[in-house]
Amino acid sequence: MLGGRARLPVLAEISGSPNGTRAWSLRRADMGRLGEALPRLAAHQVLVAAGEGEAPIDCAIAIAAAAAASGRRTALLECDVARPRLATVLGLQPVPGLHEYLRWEAQPAEVLQPVALGGSAAGGVTEPLVCIAAGRPAQNPSTLFGLQSFSHMSAKLRGAYGFVVVVAPPVASEPGPALEVARHADAVVAGLAAGEASGRAGRHVRTAVKRLPVPALGAIAVKQ
Repeated sequence: MLGGRARLPVLAEISGSPNGTRAWSLRRADMGRLGEALPRLAAHQVLVAAGEGEAPIDCAIAIAAAAAASGRRTALLECDVARPRLATVLGLQPVPGLHEYLRWEAQPAEVLQPVALGGSAAGGVTEPLVCIAAGRPAQNPSTLFGLQSFSHMSAKLRGAYGFVVVVAPPVASEPGPALEVARHADAVVAGLAAGEASGRAGRHVRTAVKRLPVPALGAIAVKQ
């Protein structure tokens, strides 16, 4: 259990992708753990927020894949535009992505990348998981997320998909961009490395997550 003011319930413990470098596949054990947590993640747009490691990406992919495998039409949006990683982990085209779309340099069809889920728990999937990578690195994330085009994209994703999972900028080191993104979400989940899910190690991050202006549903611990 988490202690003190930074307490967040741990909703599930899942496996991370080895070294963060290979395309992620849906493991049956993780599907079972997340399947129990998914009803609590029923908000239309859920933000995954944490520190600067690989845990937030692994957590967001796992939530989105589990939702897609359960039959929900799901999109995964990477908003950590300062340190794009989603394309590398899933083997996607890094550009064009969110950055290019927000700058009116790419059309929606150019940034939506379908991913066919693999793994032992993906046999019943009928629709691919749709991903939007961050695109080229950006030095001014707050400016990007303050653009009308970001509000427009958020509204379009809400209308097109039953469930949207959003990877936030690092919530402790970059509270401004994370706050801008959180304003378009319905709830937040902390994606933490297993060692950060309790005790002092991740208290600063957990506290920062709880300060975002949306309900904090809990944490998902990622084992590497």
